Amino acid sequence: MNRDIYHNLVEWKVSQQRKPLVLRGARQTGKTYILKEFGRCEYENVLYCNFEEDPSLAGLFEGKLTPSRILELLGAYHDCQILPERDLIIFDEVQACNAALNSLKYFCESAGEYHIAAAGSLLGVKVSSPKSFPVGKVTFLDLHPMTFLEFLDATGRQRYRDLLAGISDIEPLVSTFHDDFVDLLQTYYCVGGMPEAVACFAATSDLRQVRSIQNDILSAYVLDFAKHAAPSDIPKLSLIWDSLPAQLARENKKFIYSAVRKGARAKGYENALQWLEGAGLLLRCNAVSTAKHPLKGYMDRDCFKIYCLDVGLLGAMAGVPLEILARGDDLFNEYGGAFVENYAAQQLATLGMDLYYWRSSGKIAELDFLCEIGGAICPLEVKAGINAKSKSLRSYDNQFNPPLLARATLLNLRHDGKICNIPLYAISRLRELLTLAMPDAD
Repeated sequence: MNRDIYHNLVEWKVSQQRKPLVLRGARQTGKTYILKEFGRCEYENVLYCNFEEDPSLAGLFEGKLTPSRILELLGAYHDCQILPERDLIIFDEVQACNAALNSLKYFCESAGEYHIAAAGSLLGVKVSSPKSFPVGKVTFLDLHPMTFLEFLDATGRQRYRDLLAGISDIEPLVSTFHDDFVDLLQTYYCVGGMPEAVACFAATSDLRQVRSIQNDILSAYVLDFAKHAAPSDIPKLSLIWDSLPAQLARENKKFIYSAVRKGARAKGYENALQWLEGAGLLLRCNAVSTAKHPLKGYMDRDCFKIYCLDVGLLGAMAGVPLEILARGDDLFNEYGGAFVENYAAQQLATLGMDLYYWRSSGKIAELDFLCEIGGAICPLEVKAGINAKSKSLRSYDNQFNPPLLARATLLNLRHDGKICNIPLYAISRLRELLTLAMPDAD
C-alpha cells in the first residue's frame, strides 16, 4: 500500500543533516508498515525492535546510553552485525522505553552514520512531558490517516489520482470525471483513511466489514486510555471522546466543556483534551478574529473546535447507518456539515497546516478555515453540497479584502470572480490550486 510519506523517508535517508527520525501518528495509521517497507526497499537489512511486544528490550538500555554499547548489545540480542549507512534500526512503540527514546540524542551527537527511525502512537503525549525527549536531536515526521488521493491509489484508481495531481489550470474537469470523483468521495466518507479499513474495502468492497474494523480500532483507542493515561484522566478522556459526534453535530461547533459533562470546566478537562490531541486522536482548530501573520499569534486558546482524526471513524462513532452514508440522502446531508468539515480538517492537517477558523468580533459571522499559503492568508469556506451561497465568505471579504476567496463544495473546479471553487475531492491539492488562482499568478 503506497503512502505519500515514503518520499519524505527517502529524503531523510540521503540528507547530509540527517538526525534520528521520529515518526509520530495515532495508533493504526500505518507507522510500522511504512517503516518496515521503507527498510525493506531502501536498506540491506532491518533491525526491528518493538518495546511493547518485547519489554525485555528495555534492559539493553539500562546504564550508559553510549551508541557503541547499545549497538553491541542490540547486535548480540538479534545475532547480527549492524552496519552504518546500510542497515536501518527501527525502535517501534519507543514511548514504552524512555531510555531508548533518550538514546537518540547520543546517536545524533556521536553516531550519525547509523540510521535509526523511531515510531510510537503516544509520542505526541511523550513530547509534552518534561525531561523525556531529546529536543533538537531528532527529525520529526507525522503520519496521518490516508488522504483521499492515497485512497484512490489504494483502491486501484491510480489514473484518477494522476488526473487530480496533474491539474495545472483553474478549469472545470470533464463532467464525467467530476461526477465519478463525487461518488468516490462519498465512499471515502464511509471508509475513511485508516489503512486497515481501506485495505479491507479495496479487497472486498464490503462496507459492513469496514465498519467492523472501524469499531475495533475505536475499541483499541479506549483501551489505550486505561493502559497509558493517568488514572485521574481516564474518565475524562472517555467523556470527551464520546462527546465528539455531538460536539460536531451542533450548528455552532465550538467546543463546549458542558457538553462533555454538566458543570465541566476547562481547568478540570484541559489535560485530558491535550492527551487526546497528543495521541493524534483529535485535531484542534483555534479561532482567530483577525487575518494577520502569524495566525498562531492571534489565536484564541479558549475558543476552538475539535475534529476526529478520521472521517470514517467519525461515522462509526456517531453510529450513522452505512446505508445513509452510501446513499448520501437527507439524513446524511443534515449531518453532512460535520462530516465535510471533519474531512476538510483531516486533509489540511495532512498537508502540515495548523488549523484555524475565523470568527468575527461580534460573533455574527464565522468561516470554517484560514490557511496560510505562501505569503497570503486564504479564507476557506466548506459546504457539504452544491450550495454556492457564501455569506460568511462575503463578510470576511468586506472586512479584510483578501486577493482571493476559496470555497470547497461539490461543484466543479472554477474561478468565479474573486472566489475560487475547489471541489471537495481536490482539497489535498489546495495549496497548489490556490497558488494558481492568485491574481498575480501567470
